[in-house]
Formats: sequence, structure tokens, C-alpha cells
Amino acid sequence: MKIIIVGTTYPYRGGLSAFNERLAREYISQGHEVEIYTFNLQYPSFLFPGKTQFSSEAPPVDLTIKRTINSVNPLSWIKTGREIKRKSPDKVIFCYWMAFFAPCFGTIARYAAHPKTKLIALIHNMIPHEPTLLDKLFPKYFVNAMDGFVAMTDSVIVDINKFDKALKPKAVSAHPIYDHYGDALPKNLAALKLGLHENNSYILFFGFIRHYKGLDLLIEAFADKRLRQFPLKLIIAGEFYENPEPYLHLISKLGLDEYIVLRTQFIADSDVRTYFSIADIVAQPYRSATQSGVSQIAYHFEKPMLVTDVGGLAETIPNGKVGYVVDVQPVQIADALVDFYSNKRSEFFTENIKLEKQKYKWSNMTDTIDELFD
Repeated sequence: MKIIIVGTTYPYRGGLSAFNERLAREYISQGHEVEIYTFNLQYPSFLFPGKTQFSSEAPPVDLTIKRTINSVNPLSWIKTGREIKRKSPDKVIFCYWMAFFAPCFGTIARYAAHPKTKLIALIHNMIPHEPTLLDKLFPKYFVNAMDGFVAMTDSVIVDINKFDKALKPKAVSAHPIYDHYGDALPKNLAALKLGLHENNSYILFFGFIRHYKGLDLLIEAFADKRLRQFPLKLIIAGEFYENPEPYLHLISKLGLDEYIVLRTQFIADSDVRTYFSIADIVAQPYRSATQSGVSQIAYHFEKPMLVTDVGGLAETIPNGKVGYVVDVQPVQIADALVDFYSNKRSEFFTENIKLEKQKYKWSNMTDTIDELFD
């Protein structure tokens, strides 16, 4: 088949770019012809909360990437849609994650429409963790242009149905494992690369930092006096997408400065495995969620996880089998961490992860998209 993916990719950084590139590679490995249409302007700079939108990695040489979309220029949307239509692909997969792009993607889809082509929305978030007025006004325009939808959790299907009154075809396929970061490193080598002591134990919080990610809840839990019996540190690895001062003040107020390792810059793809290799457990104390790419990195590196019972997180983390699912409360987060280290759960969880991760192959995602297409 001829397949076109519309969404963020290199030179833009982050998990969504990595997702789209890995999806393209999966289809290419199956013998399909794949192109990715991405942005020449993704966000106007004043709308982007981080330091830069762009990757510092080398460009992928195995992918065909077309940079034609300006997110705020409708003429580029029309031009891109017409260009896609001339290629008459079998399917166009729109990788959607926020309402800001609904007018852009919805217009491209309308101009790309062709009798031969199916327009499929692959939805990461239909309604974001921090909704705005745009999330009431824009999504329906995008939804109405699609022929069908694939989501990664049941909760996202519920959100899609709020806008899709035509009840178009929908399917769920769990977020696949991010398996492109390479193999795990020995802990002593990871510690050396990070300038940390290999004899310590480490909890990892990974990813950009916003209120809904619940880092403050994890910091409060980490202050639990029961955890001081272990040679334990918390690594916070990721860029602040909001004011860091409340977090830094909380760390100081709770007397945790010597127990917390702050690596609060964007973590390049080439460094991801180092952070996961040193971790004993990966903590995601989110206040809200749909699914999490961080969980799928943890699965790849076979690391136990602690998640809160929000959105679709519990759908992929069987409680007591590969980690913990707890309420959004610092005391419950602390209880789970104490149990993990006191009762030496790591080996038990890791053996279960090796089995559980088989559910999250990329071929499962492409099979689901293809079945919806058929």
C-alpha cells in the first residue's frame, strides 16, 4: 500500500515525533511505501513552553519526510492536501494530539479526500490534560473529516464519541513499546555516565514537567521518613514546561535536596537508555492521563512502574504484577515505594514485564489500523 502519515516528526523532538517515525518504520518493514508530511512551522514560538522545539539528533536517513505544513497558514494546508490527493494514497493517517491542530489537519483531510483513500485518525489525546476553549470549538471540524479512528485507550474512545455524532468506525490498540532507544546499559556504566553512585537505588521520574504530571505528589511521597532507611535517591529527568520555583521550594522545604537528582533539561534520545538503565522503578504520579509513552519506554527496558489510577494508565500496568496502581495520594505513592524496596519486588515484577511486554508490539498497532481500513 501507499501510506501517508501526517503529524510531527524530525526535525521536531519529543515522544510524538518518535512515535510517528517508529510507526512509519513498521509499515516500511512490512513492504509498504510510506511518506511523512510534517511541519515547516509547528508552533509559533510564543506558544511553545519549552526551550526549543527542535531535535539535536542527526536526521533519519531511512524515512521520507516532507515539510510542507505551517500550522497557522491555511494556504499551506490547502497546498498539502492537494499534493496528497494527487498521490492517491491508500490511506492517510493523521496523528492527532491537540485541538490547536484540528483546523490544520481537518482542512488537509478535506483537500486530500479521494475515492481510493481512507482518512484515519490516530488519536493520542482527543481532550488534553489541561483543556482550553479551543477543545470545545475545534475538534469536531477535524473529527467530521475522518473515515475512522484508532485510539490507545478506551477512555480516548469515550472522548472521541463526544464529537463524532455519525458513529464512525473506531478501534483500540495499546500504545506500542518504544524500542528504538537501544539496549539497557549495565548499572555501573549508566551511573558513570550520569556521574552518580552505582550503590544507590534510584526512582526515576521522566518526561517534561507540568502540573498534571503530579511531580509535586511524588516529591511529597518521597519525603516519607520510611524511605530514608534505604540508600535511595529520586532522579527528576525532564524539562520544566512551567515555573520550576514551586517544585524547587517544595524540595527545599521538605529537606530533600541531598536525596533528589535534578536533570531538568530535555533528555535527548541518545541519553534515554542511560536514565532508564540506572532506575529501579519508574514513577508516573499523574493527576490525569490517557496513555503514557513513558510506560512503554519502561516496558522496553523491563523496569517496574508505579502509576496512578487515572485515564488509561491502569489498562497497561497490571497492579501487583508489573508494578503498582495507586490513588492520586502521596501516602499511597509512598506506601508502594516502601513495599517495593522493603520486600525486594524488583525481580518478581521484571520477570512479569518480560511476558506482559509482548502485548505491545508495533505490528499490533498496524494490524488494528489495517483492520479498520478494511
